[in-house]
Amino acid sequence: MTEVQQAPVITVDGPSGSGKGTISQILATKLGYHLLDSGALYRLTALSVIKNDIPLDDIAAIEEAALNLDVVFKPSSDGSEQTVLLNSEDVGVQLRLDDTSAMASKVAVIPEVRTALLTRQRKFRQKPGLVADGRDMGTVVFTDAKHKVFLTASPEIRADRRYKQLTEKGVNASIPHLLKSIIERDERDRTRTVAPLVPAEGALVVDSSELTIDEVVQQIIDFINN
Repeated sequence: MTEVQQAPVITVDGPSGSGKGTISQILATKLGYHLLDSGALYRLTALSVIKNDIPLDDIAAIEEAALNLDVVFKPSSDGSEQTVLLNSEDVGVQLRLDDTSAMASKVAVIPEVRTALLTRQRKFRQKPGLVADGRDMGTVVFTDAKHKVFLTASPEIRADRRYKQLTEKGVNASIPHLLKSIIERDERDRTRTVAPLVPAEGALVVDSSELTIDEVVQQIIDFINN
C-alpha cells in the first residue's frame, strides 16, 4: 500500500449552504490535515464555462476546461478562509454567485467532467490526512474513508446563510431567489443519475439548522474519536 493510500480521510458531504465548507476548514485546521474543497473545482469549471461562453452541449470543450483549470488554493494563516485563484485572478466572490452555483450543478451531471476531476481530487489525499468537502466524497471519491459525515440544514436556513455570506462580500442578493435556487439545485442533485447527493453508508448525519458551528464541530470530533 502506498503512502497516499494510507493517508486517512474524513469526508464531509452535504447540500449547498449546509455549512460543510466552514466546518471542513475548521476540522482540517484542528487536525492539521490537508483540505479538499471539491465543490470549488466544480464551481471553477462552471466559472470557466461561463467566462468562455462554452455551450452546455459542447461536452468536449467543458471536459477540456475541467482538465486544464489553472487554479491555486491559498489558505489563510488561521485556516478560516482560503483565496482561490483562477488564471491568477481571485475568483472567491464569483464562485459563490448564484449563476455560478447553478452552472456548477449542471456541469456536475456530465460524466466526462466528473471523470476529469476525479483524479485531481484523489491527489489531495496526502499525509498526515485529508478533510474532503463535497457532495460525493464519501459515496464515490473516497469510498474507503473511515469517517464519513453528511451535513444538512433546512432550505430556509441555508438561503439565509448564503444571503448573509454574499451581502457581507458586497454582492446583491435576494433570499426568495436564493431559496428557489437552493430547492431546485437540491432536486437536481438528489435525482441525478451520476453520483446523486445522498449520505454515504455509515455516515454521521448532522442537521446544522439549529446548531452552532462549535456544536457541529464537536459532534464530528466525538464521532472521529469513538
